[in-house]
Amino acid sequence: MKSNSSVVNLALLQTTCSSDPRANLAKTLALAERAAKQGARIICTQELFRSLYFCQSEDHRNFALAEPIPGPTTQAFQKLARKYSVVIIASLFEKRAPGLYHNTAVILDANGSMLGRYRKMHIPDDPLYYEKFYFAPGDLGFRSWSTRYGKIGVLICWDQWYPEGARLTAMQGAEILFYPTAIGWHPKEKAEFGAAQLDAWRTIQRSHAIANGTFVAVVNRVGYEGNPAAGDPGIEFWGNSFVADPFGQVVSQAGSEKEEILIAECDPTKSEDTRRNWPFLRDRRIDAYQPILNRWLGE
Repeated sequence: MKSNSSVVNLALLQTTCSSDPRANLAKTLALAERAAKQGARIICTQELFRSLYFCQSEDHRNFALAEPIPGPTTQAFQKLARKYSVVIIASLFEKRAPGLYHNTAVILDANGSMLGRYRKMHIPDDPLYYEKFYFAPGDLGFRSWSTRYGKIGVLICWDQWYPEGARLTAMQGAEILFYPTAIGWHPKEKAEFGAAQLDAWRTIQRSHAIANGTFVAVVNRVGYEGNPAAGDPGIEFWGNSFVADPFGQVVSQAGSEKEEILIAECDPTKSEDTRRNWPFLRDRRIDAYQPILNRWLGE
């Protein structure tokens, strides 16, 4: 699909996860198939959908969850992409080499071919989000891909807080930015900070849509994952998957507690219209931005 083509339906697969990777894969494939039958043309999974969010602890046994790319999961999605002529973005725990792992999204075109992969660039290390233990930082940079239904960019979770990643992806022509995500509340913090955290998460990504004149599609997992009886406080994933248009308006949003297939209409021609009226790309002072390559400019 070119930039002047008509509406395309996006589907975001917001689900709970279990400790059984095969069951999680089977459920996600079934939801993707249902979304395709409902008219979705681009389908995106949530982050690391094949397992519980294992980064809540540092445990070497969790490396067994990783798989090569291409591998069994990509092959299963390629088969589905070919059958229904859909584009699929699938988030995986990639085993690149012995001892080398990435948090990766694969991009499959509507004929089942693998267009490429994106490796998560920003890796967090916070309480219950110990991702630096598992993932090497991405080394493929920020990218976009021309699919049958439009030019898309993919970033992953913690990347969503950084305007630089969204900008560099949009500058490569991406009309839709996808963010597979696994984010939620620490239960003890929810009452005091929960509403503000959710609002900040939604606001920063709506701002990417506005600043770049693109659609932004965010798919988050849902449900509680933890074992308080064993001293594990867990995380309450907040769902709220959504799609924002190039003006930053939320055009479709899922709830906070249930599994959902969120389908939203997206018209890439809105990017051109928005950018003509809000010409942020035209007015960028690229001659003055060199200092941003520094870590800090103060003392």
